[in-house]
Amino acid sequence: MTRRVVITGMALASPLGSTVDSAFNRLKEYKNCVRYWEELDRFDKLNTRLVATVEGFETPKHFDRKVLRSMGPISIMSVATAEEALKDAGLLENSLIQSNKTGVSYGSSSGSLNAIFDFYSMYVDNKVKNLNSASYIKMMSQTAAVNISLYFKTHGRLIPTSTACTSGSLGVGYGYEAIKDGYADIMISGGAEEIHPTQIGVFDTLYATSTLNDTPSLTPKPFDKDRDGLVIGEGAGTLILEEYEHAKTRGAKIYAEIVGFATNTDGTHITNPNKDMMREVMKDSLKSANLSSKDIGYVNAHGTGTYRGDIAESNATYETFKRNVPISTIKSYTGHTLGACGAIESILSIQMMNNNWFCPTLNLKNIDPECAPELGYIISEGKEIETQYIMNNNFAFGGINTSLIFKRV
Repeated sequence: MTRRVVITGMALASPLGSTVDSAFNRLKEYKNCVRYWEELDRFDKLNTRLVATVEGFETPKHFDRKVLRSMGPISIMSVATAEEALKDAGLLENSLIQSNKTGVSYGSSSGSLNAIFDFYSMYVDNKVKNLNSASYIKMMSQTAAVNISLYFKTHGRLIPTSTACTSGSLGVGYGYEAIKDGYADIMISGGAEEIHPTQIGVFDTLYATSTLNDTPSLTPKPFDKDRDGLVIGEGAGTLILEEYEHAKTRGAKIYAEIVGFATNTDGTHITNPNKDMMREVMKDSLKSANLSSKDIGYVNAHGTGTYRGDIAESNATYETFKRNVPISTIKSYTGHTLGACGAIESILSIQMMNNNWFCPTLNLKNIDPECAPELGYIISEGKEIETQYIMNNNFAFGGINTSLIFKRV
């Protein structure tokens, strides 16, 4: 029997702020979080100097040396936001967390990159001086999920999602499926990413980064005809997913219900997006929710600000909805937080739904004629919308596509 899945706790660390309320309120200021990062000046032939770093986050004082020895920044943010989300859900001290019906579904694009350098220094320097027992734990792609499970002593299934920009959304989606299909009652779900010059360098070599280094407030500009690329960000987002009757019985507050989820792959190119498969994942998500496209009142777009990505996504969205569905992208504020984006954007989209207010896409002045201008782009200022259903879409290198649908409860 299919079971209902609700969200009972949320927490984040983001460029907008490190509480859900502060991040949501920052959206209303209509200012992005992008800045010039002097650290990038030392890298020859790197074009961009722009980043969006986490604001207001501090490592919890009770994270002692023993706790931190297996954690890099990715895991620190993941565990800290998971702790806040469990507290928000009223589950932090609950013995249910240590039962075999509580699991973790969480991801990041990679492990902590400085730990990877330590790991490979053995080969470069022919010495093991930089290695210790925690080096591999910090660098492995499942570092966030494993550290969350170890810290909270969970015994249910662990689902690490290391799928680049869909790591967070797959963390939420797979957590949803684990509860829906009866494998868990509670899932700690989400995604995280830490800022690092090498990640910026990867996108820079693809000519995908914004080079408006002197005017960081004017970029990224998703769907605009003058967009010039993305800005890399960082952060973490954790959602506590819970079976509806289980949450209802214990009197938990409920932020939203997950009613639709789909994921698929392009099977065509490692980096170039496939419009047709983007469209199909949205349609599959609607089908899984037993909804019509007319039921969705808002779409949070992946909207990175890249040339090909924005064209493919916008046209896939219009082919799905065939109307001026309200749409905007939170990345115009935070930059692209990679493995964290699906979780952070889900949290903030739910907050917007529950407050009947949706943010605009910053810096969108002139809609690109190739970006389905028939869509209902929210521009310049927020828009008041009362709706029962919203959709959050994310797409990743490797041709991995996701679509989540949330319902107001």
